[in-house]
Amino acid sequence: MAGTRIDTDVVVVGGGNAGFTAAHAATERGRRVVVLEKGPADAAGGNSYFTAGATRIAHDGLDDLLSIVEPDDRHARAVVPPYTSDEYAADLARVTGGRNDPSLTAVLVAEADAAVRWLRGLGMRYRLLYERQAYERPDGRLVFFGGLHVGNVDGGVGLMADHTRIAERLGVEVRYGTPATELVADGRRVVGVRAGGGDEPLEVMAASVVLAAGGFEADAELRRRHLGPGWERARVRGTPLNTGDMITAAIRVGAATTGDWAGAHSVQWDARGGADAGDRQLTNRLTRQSYPLGILVNAEGERFVDEGADFRNYTYARFGRAVLEQPGGIAFQLFDATTRPLLRTEEYDMPGASVEVADTIADLARRIGVDAERLAATVAAFNASIDVAVPFDPAVKDGRRAALALPKSNWAVALETPPFYAFAVTCGITFTFGGLRGDVDGRVLDSAGAPIEGLFVCGEMLGGLFWGNYPGGTGLAAGMVFGRRAGAIA
Repeated sequence: MAGTRIDTDVVVVGGGNAGFTAAHAATERGRRVVVLEKGPADAAGGNSYFTAGATRIAHDGLDDLLSIVEPDDRHARAVVPPYTSDEYAADLARVTGGRNDPSLTAVLVAEADAAVRWLRGLGMRYRLLYERQAYERPDGRLVFFGGLHVGNVDGGVGLMADHTRIAERLGVEVRYGTPATELVADGRRVVGVRAGGGDEPLEVMAASVVLAAGGFEADAELRRRHLGPGWERARVRGTPLNTGDMITAAIRVGAATTGDWAGAHSVQWDARGGADAGDRQLTNRLTRQSYPLGILVNAEGERFVDEGADFRNYTYARFGRAVLEQPGGIAFQLFDATTRPLLRTEEYDMPGASVEVADTIADLARRIGVDAERLAATVAAFNASIDVAVPFDPAVKDGRRAALALPKSNWAVALETPPFYAFAVTCGITFTFGGLRGDVDGRVLDSAGAPIEGLFVCGEMLGGLFWGNYPGGTGLAAGMVFGRRAGAIA
């Protein structure tokens, strides 16, 4: 059946943060841009919609950030340490075991701040992440930690609302409910995209195609094949539409792959969260990220990670995997009355949270189906091992250690003051780390390292930056940086 043909300058596949950033950059250069978004308008935005909007950039401290963020009465009490480019690069190398691509890393670190400032100039709104990245000291100061300080107003929902509004103003044509199915090639050059959806097939012919359609985390069979047995049970915390279709389409036209195809960004997720897609009302509120303040035990009542190994920004994206590997793929975050008030309100006080409360550890164990004697022994050993001479300070790596065979390196506080709380968590997968091989301008490369003419990649489809782990806020930053670069030459 004959379909509809559109001719344009640039076609972007995927309407998330990276795709819209590429579209803005290309449109600013006078290019006609069409965005093909797989989801209908009420299910669009990719994984970006489900984020907290946190974006990691190098900066010189509070005064430097005040020119980016919206006004807030709390700024007068904020303590925001500088986060240097060297620290940014070192954090990426540290959490990935040095396997991160050095060229991509250098560009990301150097240009993340400029990308945020450019987007703000277009109309994106940013704020300091008080509720997620700062602790209040007794003197009223709000001390930020972990190198991640800036995010979008209204989180991922606000991020995508701003992107959509900017695109409309710039004249970007967005076609919702239009899943791309294959790339159109003329010899070694990509010249367009075929798409389904609607009443008839659609062919969009363009000088450049920018792929920003995400990874394959929403396909259970691809998760099992690449990440390993058991991953088919992981909960999808974002869009159900990232099924790897355009990665496959790019491979068909000669694109090379790279990165950690056995790795993924995976978090501790409310055990009652849906298995097949994120919740568009609750979005990021189903994560459970205050675990450094308590202990994490499996269904046998045993600890299995160093909860205080680092700020949560540097451990949360790999602890979902650790939970998935436990019996039944479930675990419990434990807190007492001392630490409970410090937990993130938007996550731990949300309606329907998977929590049990009891006045004794034994009763708590019975409520969550864990052997009471074993859990009591775990908690008693933990409490007895804490170096109580070291002051507790959640805003710094305080060195308050539980000296066990499996230590807790920081923020060890005895669980001894009732009531006690157990939040049930499982593995929530965010995005997969493996993707297409691209250069620093987003040009897709073939197996010989040569660019495939007319084809670009950005966002979660670009492989090579993350291996095994991920520093919080780097994904949105990378989408902006490499989306902007792709759009600047597409």
